[in-house]
Amino acid sequence: MTDFYKVLVVDDGERSADHALSAELAELGFASVTTSVETTEEVLAILPSPTAILLQMPRNHLSPNYRLFQDLARRLRRLEATHNIPVIVVDPAARTAGGGYAAALQAHVASSKAE
Repeated sequence: MTDFYKVLVVDDGERSADHALSAELAELGFASVTTSVETTEEVLAILPSPTAILLQMPRNHLSPNYRLFQDLARRLRRLEATHNIPVIVVDPAARTAGGGYAAALQAHVASSKAE
């Protein structure tokens, strides 16, 4: 990748070595800012248009935060439609499937460059 891609990562605060995305994204040429679900909209107000917004869903579907993530995803989908900022919602199970979160992001960026 020759372009500089900025990604906003929204997570549940769990940033253990096997759950954090910043290092993996950096290796792929993405700059990232990580924020909580509660502060996402404030960060978007000061962050220039990101290439994508990646919602890293909580591991526990019964977590109270899971519903907050679902609500945020719905609000961000409207942003996606009006500002052409893709919102990628990824379940924790994707970490082990086919390249994980970064693969989903790379696939999106590659498809948007082809357009």
